[in-house]
Amino acid sequence: MKKIFLIIQREYLSRVRKKSFLVMTILGPLLFAAFMVVPAWLATMEDTDVKTIAVADSTNIFYKALPETEYIKFAYPEGVSLKELQQNFSQSGYSAILFIPHNILASNASILYSDKQPSMSVSMHIKNSLEKEIERQKLKANNIENLDEILKSVKTDINLRNIIWGDDGKEKESNTGLAMGIGYGSGMLVYFFIFLFGAQVMRGVIEEKTSRIVEVIVSSVRPFQLMMGKIIGIGLVGLTQFVLWVLLTIVFIGGVQKVVFPEMSKTPTEQALSQDVMSGQQVDESAIKYTEAKPQMLEEIFSSLKNVNFVLILGMFIFYFIGGFLLYASFFAIIGSAVDSEADTQQFMLPVTLPLIIAIFVMINTINNPEGQIAFWFSLIPLTSPIVMMVRIPFHPAAWEIILSAVILIITFIGSTWMAGKIYRTGILMYGKKSSYSEIWKWLRYKN
Repeated sequence: MKKIFLIIQREYLSRVRKKSFLVMTILGPLLFAAFMVVPAWLATMEDTDVKTIAVADSTNIFYKALPETEYIKFAYPEGVSLKELQQNFSQSGYSAILFIPHNILASNASILYSDKQPSMSVSMHIKNSLEKEIERQKLKANNIENLDEILKSVKTDINLRNIIWGDDGKEKESNTGLAMGIGYGSGMLVYFFIFLFGAQVMRGVIEEKTSRIVEVIVSSVRPFQLMMGKIIGIGLVGLTQFVLWVLLTIVFIGGVQKVVFPEMSKTPTEQALSQDVMSGQQVDESAIKYTEAKPQMLEEIFSSLKNVNFVLILGMFIFYFIGGFLLYASFFAIIGSAVDSEADTQQFMLPVTLPLIIAIFVMINTINNPEGQIAFWFSLIPLTSPIVMMVRIPFHPAAWEIILSAVILIITFIGSTWMAGKIYRTGILMYGKKSSYSEIWKWLRYKN
Protein backbone atom coordinates (compact mmCIF):
# COMPACT_ATOMS: atom_id res chain seq x y z
CA MET A 1 0.00 0.00 0.00
CA LYS A 2 2.92 2.32 0.79
CA LYS A 3 4.33 1.79 -2.69
CA ILE A 4 0.98 2.62 -4.32
CA PHE A 5 0.82 5.81 -2.25
CA LEU A 6 4.31 6.82 -3.43
CA ILE A 7 3.30 6.28 -7.06
CA ILE A 8 0.10 8.29 -6.51
CA GLN A 9 2.14 11.10 -4.97
CA ARG A 10 4.58 11.11 -7.88
CA GLU A 11 1.86 11.08 -10.54
CA TYR A 12 -0.13 13.80 -8.77
CA LEU A 13 2.70 16.21 -7.99
CA SER A 14 4.41 15.80 -11.36
CA ARG A 15 1.23 16.89 -13.13
CA VAL A 16 -0.09 19.67 -10.89
CA ARG A 17 3.32 21.37 -11.05
CA LYS A 18 3.26 21.56 -14.82
CA LYS A 19 2.62 24.94 -16.45
CA SER A 20 -0.06 23.36 -18.64
CA PHE A 21 -2.05 22.38 -15.52
CA LEU A 22 -1.87 25.92 -14.13
CA VAL A 23 -2.76 27.46 -17.49
CA MET A 24 -5.78 25.17 -18.01
CA THR A 25 -6.90 25.68 -14.41
CA ILE A 26 -7.13 29.43 -15.07
CA LEU A 27 -8.36 29.28 -18.67
CA GLY A 28 -11.04 26.67 -17.93
CA PRO A 29 -13.17 28.88 -15.64
CA LEU A 30 -12.62 31.85 -17.95
CA LEU A 31 -13.99 29.82 -20.86
CA PHE A 32 -16.93 28.52 -18.78
CA ALA A 33 -17.70 32.05 -17.58
CA ALA A 34 -17.45 33.33 -21.15
CA PHE A 35 -19.84 30.64 -22.40
CA MET A 36 -22.37 31.71 -19.76
CA VAL A 37 -21.93 35.50 -19.78
CA VAL A 38 -21.04 36.35 -23.39
CA PRO A 39 -24.27 34.90 -24.91
CA ALA A 40 -26.31 36.86 -22.33
CA TRP A 41 -24.33 40.00 -23.12
CA LEU A 42 -24.70 39.51 -26.88
CA ALA A 43 -28.43 38.92 -26.42
CA THR A 44 -28.71 42.43 -24.96
CA MET A 45 -27.10 43.94 -28.05
CA GLU A 46 -29.36 44.77 -30.97
CA ASP A 47 -28.67 45.62 -34.58
CA THR A 48 -29.08 49.40 -34.54
CA ASP A 49 -28.93 49.83 -38.32
CA VAL A 50 -32.32 50.91 -39.64
CA LYS A 51 -33.47 48.58 -42.41
CA THR A 52 -36.17 49.77 -44.79
CA ILE A 53 -37.96 47.02 -46.70
CA ALA A 54 -39.96 47.81 -49.83
CA VAL A 55 -43.27 45.96 -50.01
CA ALA A 56 -44.49 44.94 -53.47
CA ASP A 57 -48.04 43.92 -52.66
CA SER A 58 -50.02 42.30 -55.46
CA THR A 59 -53.08 41.92 -53.24
CA ASN A 60 -53.38 45.57 -52.11
CA ILE A 61 -54.55 44.35 -48.70
CA PHE A 62 -51.28 44.62 -46.79
CA TYR A 63 -50.82 48.37 -47.20
CA LYS A 64 -49.36 49.71 -43.95
CA ALA A 65 -50.57 46.57 -42.22
CA LEU A 66 -47.16 45.18 -41.30
CA PRO A 67 -45.98 46.35 -37.85
CA GLU A 68 -42.68 48.20 -37.68
CA THR A 69 -39.99 48.18 -35.02
CA GLU A 70 -37.39 50.73 -34.06
CA TYR A 71 -34.95 49.35 -36.63
CA ILE A 72 -37.21 47.59 -39.16
CA LYS A 73 -39.29 49.88 -41.39
CA PHE A 74 -41.61 49.13 -44.32
CA ALA A 75 -42.09 51.28 -47.42
CA TYR A 76 -45.03 50.89 -49.82
CA PRO A 77 -43.99 52.45 -53.17
CA GLU A 78 -47.04 53.11 -55.34
CA GLY A 79 -47.18 52.60 -59.06
CA VAL A 80 -43.89 50.68 -59.13
CA SER A 81 -43.68 47.07 -60.25
CA LEU A 82 -41.51 44.38 -58.74
CA LYS A 83 -39.26 44.36 -61.80
CA GLU A 84 -38.65 48.11 -61.53
CA LEU A 85 -37.82 47.79 -57.83
CA GLN A 86 -35.29 45.07 -58.64
CA GLN A 87 -33.68 47.09 -61.42
CA ASN A 88 -33.28 50.19 -59.24
CA PHE A 89 -32.51 48.32 -56.04
CA SER A 90 -28.89 49.46 -55.66
CA GLN A 91 -29.89 53.17 -55.86
CA SER A 92 -33.12 52.87 -53.88
CA GLY A 93 -31.59 52.59 -50.42
CA TYR A 94 -33.85 49.66 -49.54
CA SER A 95 -32.42 46.73 -47.59
CA ALA A 96 -34.74 44.19 -49.22
CA ILE A 97 -37.89 43.81 -51.30
CA LEU A 98 -40.84 41.85 -49.93
CA PHE A 99 -42.98 40.45 -52.74
CA ILE A 100 -46.51 39.43 -51.74
CA PRO A 101 -48.20 37.44 -54.55
CA HIS A 102 -51.88 37.77 -55.32
CA ASN A 103 -52.64 34.22 -54.10
CA ILE A 104 -50.86 34.48 -50.76
CA LEU A 105 -54.06 33.71 -48.79
CA ALA A 106 -54.21 30.33 -50.52
CA SER A 107 -50.52 29.54 -51.01
CA ASN A 108 -49.18 31.06 -47.74
CA ALA A 109 -45.95 31.90 -49.59
CA SER A 110 -44.06 35.14 -50.17
CA ILE A 111 -40.56 36.08 -51.37
CA LEU A 112 -37.92 38.35 -49.81
CA TYR A 113 -35.41 39.69 -52.35
CA SER A 114 -32.10 41.18 -51.18
CA ASP A 115 -28.48 41.50 -52.25
CA LYS A 116 -27.27 40.21 -48.88
CA GLN A 117 -28.36 37.44 -46.56
CA PRO A 118 -31.00 38.99 -44.25
CA SER A 119 -30.55 38.53 -40.54
CA MET A 120 -32.62 36.06 -38.56
CA SER A 121 -34.38 38.86 -36.67
CA VAL A 122 -35.51 40.51 -39.92
CA SER A 123 -36.69 37.25 -41.47
CA MET A 124 -38.58 36.19 -38.35
CA HIS A 125 -40.21 39.60 -37.92
CA ILE A 126 -41.48 39.57 -41.52
CA LYS A 127 -42.63 35.96 -41.27
CA ASN A 128 -44.52 36.53 -37.98
CA SER A 129 -46.04 39.79 -39.25
CA LEU A 130 -47.33 38.16 -42.42
CA GLU A 131 -48.72 35.18 -40.50
CA LYS A 132 -50.65 37.37 -38.08
CA GLU A 133 -51.99 39.62 -40.83
CA ILE A 134 -53.06 36.66 -43.00
CA GLU A 135 -54.83 35.11 -40.00
CA ARG A 136 -56.58 38.44 -39.41
CA GLN A 137 -57.60 38.66 -43.09
CA LYS A 138 -58.99 35.13 -43.07
CA LEU A 139 -61.01 35.87 -39.94
CA LYS A 140 -62.15 39.16 -41.41
CA ALA A 141 -63.56 37.27 -44.40
CA ASN A 142 -66.14 35.79 -42.03
CA ASN A 143 -67.60 39.30 -41.43
CA ILE A 144 -66.90 39.28 -37.70
CA GLU A 145 -67.67 42.64 -36.08
CA ASN A 146 -65.04 44.36 -33.90
CA LEU A 147 -62.45 41.83 -35.04
CA ASP A 148 -59.43 43.83 -33.89
CA GLU A 149 -60.84 44.28 -30.38
CA ILE A 150 -61.71 40.58 -30.18
CA LEU A 151 -58.18 39.56 -31.23
CA LYS A 152 -56.65 41.86 -28.61
CA SER A 153 -58.94 40.52 -25.91
CA VAL A 154 -58.23 36.86 -26.64
CA LYS A 155 -54.44 37.27 -26.81
CA THR A 156 -53.08 35.38 -23.80
CA ASP A 157 -49.60 34.73 -22.39
CA ILE A 158 -49.48 31.83 -19.93
CA ASN A 159 -46.77 31.53 -17.29
CA LEU A 160 -46.54 27.83 -16.41
CA ARG A 161 -44.86 27.17 -13.07
CA ASN A 162 -43.54 23.75 -12.09
CA ILE A 163 -44.16 22.58 -8.53
CA ILE A 164 -42.78 19.25 -7.31
CA TRP A 165 -44.12 17.38 -4.30
CA GLY A 166 -41.41 16.00 -2.05
CA ASP A 167 -41.65 12.77 -0.10
CA ASP A 168 -42.53 14.85 2.95
CA GLY A 169 -45.40 16.50 1.09
CA LYS A 170 -43.69 19.88 0.79
CA GLU A 171 -43.95 21.81 -2.45
CA LYS A 172 -40.79 22.97 -4.22
CA GLU A 173 -40.46 25.28 -7.18
CA SER A 174 -38.70 23.71 -10.18
CA ASN A 175 -37.75 24.77 -13.68
CA THR A 176 -37.49 22.30 -16.55
CA GLY A 177 -35.05 24.46 -18.51
CA LEU A 178 -32.81 24.79 -15.48
CA ALA A 179 -32.87 21.02 -14.90
CA MET A 180 -32.03 20.43 -18.56
CA GLY A 181 -29.11 22.86 -18.36
CA ILE A 182 -27.70 21.32 -15.18
CA GLY A 183 -28.10 17.79 -16.54
CA TYR A 184 -26.52 18.62 -19.89
CA GLY A 185 -23.61 20.47 -18.27
CA SER A 186 -22.98 17.69 -15.75
CA GLY A 187 -23.06 14.98 -18.42
CA MET A 188 -20.70 16.87 -20.70
CA LEU A 189 -18.26 17.54 -17.84
CA VAL A 190 -18.18 13.84 -16.90
CA TYR A 191 -17.54 12.95 -20.55
CA PHE A 192 -14.83 15.60 -20.84
CA PHE A 193 -13.00 14.59 -17.65
CA ILE A 194 -13.19 10.84 -18.32
CA PHE A 195 -11.84 11.22 -21.84
CA LEU A 196 -9.20 13.83 -21.00
CA PHE A 197 -7.69 12.21 -17.92
CA GLY A 198 -8.24 8.65 -19.14
CA ALA A 199 -6.15 9.50 -22.19
CA GLN A 200 -3.47 10.87 -19.84
CA VAL A 201 -3.23 7.44 -18.22
CA MET A 202 -2.66 5.87 -21.64
CA ARG A 203 -0.01 8.44 -22.61
CA GLY A 204 1.76 8.06 -19.27
CA VAL A 205 1.98 4.29 -19.68
CA ILE A 206 3.26 4.64 -23.27
CA GLU A 207 5.92 7.18 -22.24
CA GLU A 208 7.25 4.97 -19.46
CA LYS A 209 7.18 1.93 -21.69
CA THR A 210 8.98 3.53 -24.66
CA SER A 211 11.63 5.14 -22.42
CA ARG A 212 12.21 1.78 -20.67
CA ILE A 213 11.77 3.47 -17.27
CA VAL A 214 9.07 0.94 -16.49
CA GLU A 215 11.68 -1.84 -16.42
CA VAL A 216 13.36 -0.11 -13.49
CA ILE A 217 10.08 0.67 -11.74
CA VAL A 218 8.69 -2.89 -11.89
CA SER A 219 11.86 -4.15 -10.23
CA SER A 220 10.63 -2.41 -7.07
CA VAL A 221 6.83 -2.55 -7.37
CA ARG A 222 4.35 -4.99 -8.83
CA PRO A 223 2.80 -4.02 -12.19
CA PHE A 224 -0.66 -3.89 -10.61
CA GLN A 225 0.56 -1.43 -7.97
CA LEU A 226 2.12 0.71 -10.68
CA MET A 227 -1.10 0.74 -12.70
CA MET A 228 -3.33 1.56 -9.71
CA GLY A 229 -0.99 4.30 -8.51
CA LYS A 230 -0.98 5.89 -11.94
CA ILE A 231 -4.77 5.69 -12.32
CA ILE A 232 -5.56 7.06 -8.84
CA GLY A 233 -2.90 9.79 -9.07
CA ILE A 234 -4.18 11.12 -12.39
CA GLY A 235 -7.77 10.82 -11.11
CA LEU A 236 -6.89 13.05 -8.15
CA VAL A 237 -5.41 15.57 -10.58
CA GLY A 238 -8.77 15.63 -12.38
CA LEU A 239 -10.70 16.14 -9.13
CA THR A 240 -8.33 18.92 -8.07
CA GLN A 241 -8.78 20.72 -11.36
CA PHE A 242 -12.57 20.29 -11.21
CA VAL A 243 -12.80 21.78 -7.69
CA LEU A 244 -10.59 24.71 -8.72
CA TRP A 245 -12.70 25.23 -11.85
CA VAL A 246 -15.91 25.34 -9.82
CA LEU A 247 -14.52 27.86 -7.33
CA LEU A 248 -12.88 30.10 -9.94
CA THR A 249 -15.93 29.95 -12.24
CA ILE A 250 -18.17 31.20 -9.41
CA VAL A 251 -15.72 34.03 -8.70
CA PHE A 252 -15.34 35.00 -12.38
CA ILE A 253 -19.08 34.92 -13.12
CA GLY A 254 -19.84 36.94 -9.98
CA GLY A 255 -17.22 39.54 -10.92
CA VAL A 256 -18.32 39.82 -14.53
CA GLN A 257 -21.97 40.07 -13.49
CA LYS A 258 -21.23 43.03 -11.24
CA VAL A 259 -19.23 44.79 -13.95
CA VAL A 260 -21.30 43.99 -17.05
CA PHE A 261 -24.77 43.55 -15.48
CA PRO A 262 -24.74 45.67 -12.31
CA GLU A 263 -28.51 46.06 -12.46
CA MET A 264 -28.97 42.31 -11.84
CA SER A 265 -27.73 42.76 -8.27
CA LYS A 266 -30.51 45.30 -7.58
CA THR A 267 -34.02 44.47 -6.53
CA PRO A 268 -36.83 45.27 -9.00
CA THR A 269 -37.89 48.20 -6.78
CA GLU A 270 -34.37 49.64 -6.80
CA GLN A 271 -34.25 49.29 -10.59
CA ALA A 272 -37.54 51.18 -10.94
CA LEU A 273 -36.39 53.92 -8.56
CA SER A 274 -33.06 54.36 -10.37
CA GLN A 275 -34.82 54.60 -13.72
CA ASP A 276 -37.22 57.25 -12.41
CA VAL A 277 -34.38 59.29 -10.89
CA MET A 278 -32.36 59.17 -14.11
CA SER A 279 -35.36 60.24 -16.16
CA GLY A 280 -36.33 62.98 -13.72
CA GLN A 281 -39.85 61.64 -13.36
CA GLN A 282 -41.83 61.12 -10.19
CA VAL A 283 -41.96 57.65 -8.72
CA ASP A 284 -45.17 55.86 -9.56
CA GLU A 285 -45.96 53.25 -6.90
CA SER A 286 -48.16 51.29 -9.26
CA ALA A 287 -45.33 51.18 -11.80
CA ILE A 288 -43.01 49.85 -9.11
CA LYS A 289 -45.50 47.10 -8.24
CA TYR A 290 -45.78 46.23 -11.91
CA THR A 291 -41.98 46.14 -12.24
CA GLU A 292 -41.76 43.82 -9.24
CA ALA A 293 -44.30 41.44 -10.78
CA LYS A 294 -43.01 41.48 -14.35
CA PRO A 295 -39.71 39.47 -14.26
CA GLN A 296 -41.53 36.25 -13.38
CA MET A 297 -39.14 34.12 -15.37
CA LEU A 298 -36.06 35.35 -13.47
CA GLU A 299 -37.86 34.96 -10.15
CA GLU A 300 -38.85 31.40 -11.10
CA ILE A 301 -35.29 30.52 -12.06
CA PHE A 302 -33.81 31.94 -8.87
CA SER A 303 -36.51 30.27 -6.79
CA SER A 304 -35.78 26.98 -8.56
CA LEU A 305 -32.04 27.41 -7.94
CA LYS A 306 -32.70 27.57 -4.21
CA ASN A 307 -34.49 24.21 -4.39
CA VAL A 308 -31.81 22.46 -6.47
CA ASN A 309 -30.03 19.85 -4.37
CA PHE A 310 -26.51 20.90 -5.31
CA VAL A 311 -25.04 18.70 -2.57
CA LEU A 312 -26.58 15.62 -4.21
CA ILE A 313 -25.59 16.72 -7.72
CA LEU A 314 -22.01 17.52 -6.68
CA GLY A 315 -21.72 14.29 -4.70
CA MET A 316 -23.06 12.17 -7.55
CA PHE A 317 -20.85 14.01 -10.01
CA ILE A 318 -17.76 13.14 -7.96
CA PHE A 319 -18.93 9.53 -7.62
CA TYR A 320 -19.70 9.06 -11.31
CA PHE A 321 -16.50 10.82 -12.31
CA ILE A 322 -14.45 8.53 -10.06
CA GLY A 323 -16.38 5.41 -11.10
CA GLY A 324 -16.36 6.28 -14.79
CA PHE A 325 -12.73 7.33 -14.68
CA LEU A 326 -11.59 4.13 -12.94
CA LEU A 327 -13.56 2.08 -15.47
CA TYR A 328 -12.24 3.81 -18.58
CA ALA A 329 -8.77 4.50 -17.17
CA SER A 330 -8.28 0.75 -16.79
CA PHE A 331 -9.17 0.35 -20.48
CA PHE A 332 -6.78 3.15 -21.45
CA ALA A 333 -4.07 1.52 -19.33
CA ILE A 334 -4.58 -1.72 -21.28
CA ILE A 335 -4.18 0.15 -24.56
CA GLY A 336 -1.05 1.92 -23.30
CA SER A 337 0.54 -1.35 -22.20
CA ALA A 338 -0.30 -3.09 -25.48
CA VAL A 339 1.38 -0.61 -27.86
CA ASP A 340 4.85 0.87 -28.32
CA SER A 341 3.77 4.32 -29.54
CA GLU A 342 0.70 6.55 -29.53
CA ALA A 343 0.33 6.07 -33.30
CA ASP A 344 -0.43 2.37 -32.69
CA THR A 345 -3.37 3.10 -30.37
CA GLN A 346 -5.92 3.77 -33.12
CA GLN A 347 -6.90 0.13 -33.62
CA PHE A 348 -7.80 -0.21 -29.92
CA MET A 349 -9.42 3.22 -29.34
CA LEU A 350 -12.76 2.59 -31.09
CA PRO A 351 -14.13 -0.03 -28.63
CA VAL A 352 -13.25 2.30 -25.75
CA THR A 353 -14.52 5.59 -27.19
CA LEU A 354 -17.64 4.18 -28.90
CA PRO A 355 -19.64 3.77 -25.63
CA LEU A 356 -18.77 7.37 -24.68
CA ILE A 357 -19.99 8.62 -28.06
CA ILE A 358 -23.18 6.57 -27.72
CA ALA A 359 -23.67 8.07 -24.25
CA ILE A 360 -23.56 11.58 -25.72
CA PHE A 361 -26.32 10.73 -28.23
CA VAL A 362 -28.40 9.06 -25.50
CA MET A 363 -27.84 12.12 -23.30
CA ILE A 364 -29.64 14.29 -25.85
CA ASN A 365 -32.60 11.89 -25.82
CA THR A 366 -32.53 11.78 -22.02
CA ILE A 367 -32.86 15.56 -21.74
CA ASN A 368 -36.17 15.38 -23.62
CA ASN A 369 -37.39 12.17 -21.96
CA PRO A 370 -35.55 11.50 -18.67
CA GLU A 371 -38.02 8.80 -17.60
CA GLY A 372 -38.05 6.90 -20.91
CA GLN A 373 -36.87 3.34 -21.41
CA ILE A 374 -33.75 4.42 -23.32
CA ALA A 375 -32.70 6.79 -20.53
CA PHE A 376 -33.45 4.16 -17.87
CA TRP A 377 -31.44 1.30 -19.38
CA PHE A 378 -28.47 3.39 -20.48
CA SER A 379 -28.29 4.92 -16.99
CA LEU A 380 -27.78 1.38 -15.65
CA ILE A 381 -25.25 0.17 -18.25
CA PRO A 382 -21.89 0.96 -16.61
CA LEU A 383 -20.19 2.08 -19.84
CA THR A 384 -22.76 4.87 -20.31
CA SER A 385 -24.24 5.40 -16.81
CA PRO A 386 -21.67 8.02 -15.64
CA ILE A 387 -22.94 10.39 -18.34
CA VAL A 388 -26.61 9.41 -18.73
CA MET A 389 -27.41 9.17 -15.01
CA MET A 390 -25.87 12.60 -14.39
CA VAL A 391 -28.39 13.99 -16.90
CA ARG A 392 -31.28 12.24 -15.10
CA ILE A 393 -30.38 13.28 -11.55
CA PRO A 394 -31.73 16.90 -11.85
CA PHE A 395 -35.06 15.32 -12.92
CA HIS A 396 -35.29 13.37 -9.62
CA PRO A 397 -35.13 9.68 -10.65
CA ALA A 398 -36.14 7.08 -8.07
CA ALA A 399 -33.55 6.44 -5.36
CA TRP A 400 -33.39 2.72 -6.16
CA GLU A 401 -32.44 3.51 -9.75
CA ILE A 402 -29.48 5.63 -8.61
CA ILE A 403 -28.39 2.98 -6.09
CA LEU A 404 -28.68 0.17 -8.64
CA SER A 405 -26.73 2.18 -11.22
CA ALA A 406 -24.01 2.93 -8.65
CA VAL A 407 -23.71 -0.69 -7.52
CA ILE A 408 -23.43 -1.98 -11.09
CA LEU A 409 -20.79 0.64 -11.86
CA ILE A 410 -18.75 -0.29 -8.76
CA ILE A 411 -18.86 -4.01 -9.58
CA THR A 412 -17.91 -3.32 -13.19
CA PHE A 413 -14.92 -1.07 -12.51
CA ILE A 414 -13.63 -3.56 -9.90
CA GLY A 415 -13.82 -6.29 -12.53
CA SER A 416 -12.29 -4.10 -15.23
CA THR A 417 -9.44 -3.09 -12.92
CA TRP A 418 -8.72 -6.75 -12.12
CA MET A 419 -8.80 -7.59 -15.84
CA ALA A 420 -6.61 -4.61 -16.71
CA GLY A 421 -4.09 -5.64 -14.07
CA LYS A 422 -3.69 -9.11 -15.62
CA ILE A 423 -3.19 -7.68 -19.09
CA TYR A 424 -1.01 -4.79 -17.91
CA ARG A 425 1.55 -6.99 -16.11
CA THR A 426 2.35 -8.78 -19.39
CA GLY A 427 1.89 -6.00 -21.94
CA ILE A 428 4.01 -3.46 -20.06
CA LEU A 429 7.15 -5.51 -20.77
CA MET A 430 6.33 -6.49 -24.38
CA TYR A 431 8.36 -4.64 -27.02
CA GLY A 432 8.71 -4.70 -30.78
CA LYS A 433 5.63 -6.81 -31.48
CA LYS A 434 2.36 -5.56 -32.90
CA SER A 435 -0.37 -6.48 -30.44
CA SER A 436 -3.79 -7.73 -31.48
CA TYR A 437 -7.04 -8.55 -29.73
CA SER A 438 -6.18 -12.25 -29.76
CA GLU A 439 -2.79 -11.48 -28.19
CA ILE A 440 -4.42 -9.42 -25.44
CA TRP A 441 -6.85 -12.28 -24.81
CA LYS A 442 -3.87 -14.59 -24.28
CA TRP A 443 -2.36 -12.16 -21.76
CA LEU A 444 -5.64 -12.12 -19.86
CA ARG A 445 -5.62 -15.91 -19.57
CA TYR A 446 -2.03 -16.18 -18.34
CA LYS A 447 -1.77 -17.56 -14.80
CA ASN A 448 0.47 -16.06 -12.13
